[in-house]
Amino acid sequence: MTPATAESVAEAPSAESLGVPESFADIARRLGDIPPNRIIWLPHVATEDDVLRSASCEPKRLTELVDGLLVEKAMGQREGFLAASLIAFLMAHVRTNRLGVVGAPDTILRLKPGQTRLPNVSFTAWANLPTADAHLQRVGPYAPDLAVEIISEGNTRAELARKRSEYFDAGTKRVWEIDPEARTVTVFTSVTDHTVFGTADVLDGGSVVPGFRLPLAQLFDDPQLNPRA
Repeated sequence: MTPATAESVAEAPSAESLGVPESFADIARRLGDIPPNRIIWLPHVATEDDVLRSASCEPKRLTELVDGLLVEKAMGQREGFLAASLIAFLMAHVRTNRLGVVGAPDTILRLKPGQTRLPNVSFTAWANLPTADAHLQRVGPYAPDLAVEIISEGNTRAELARKRSEYFDAGTKRVWEIDPEARTVTVFTSVTDHTVFGTADVLDGGSVVPGFRLPLAQLFDDPQLNPRA
């Protein structure tokens, strides 16, 4: 494991905040220098209803509500399989110990009014749910205790930094960023403070997911994450 401190990404004032009309390039930059094709244009300010509609119609599109815009989540087949593998390990521990709820990539969470995110995997302790049925609503009105982002080809460093900032501002206690190419998990305890874990290490849930321990070799060597033998 490698402890380190990430560089924060400075945010310049947006054209929107200065009252100046934005170009599509300005908007993409504000969202974290993301590819413009991930921004879904609507003739109105996007809402949670638009997020829900895009997830239920055909073709289904997983989108996040960011600054009044719909942003398609960067995710492919590989990221889906990795999320499924991690969920299987996490669910086995969480359910056995009755710790809380585990979310999949299509779990919509409201970090603040008008801002929703879809972590690839999430965990929230029972005690930290705002109401007894918060996890049964179409949009979860809470930030997760643990948010897991699996880095995809369409993600950018600036986008991931912005997401981390939003998660921690909303009350998230840990963020795991998984890099399938490097076969590493970076555990953030704040927006910048982090430790990098490799396949020789054991991923520990700490105080957020008590008792959870996962040898990363076991995760990354999962048959569904590798070429068929």
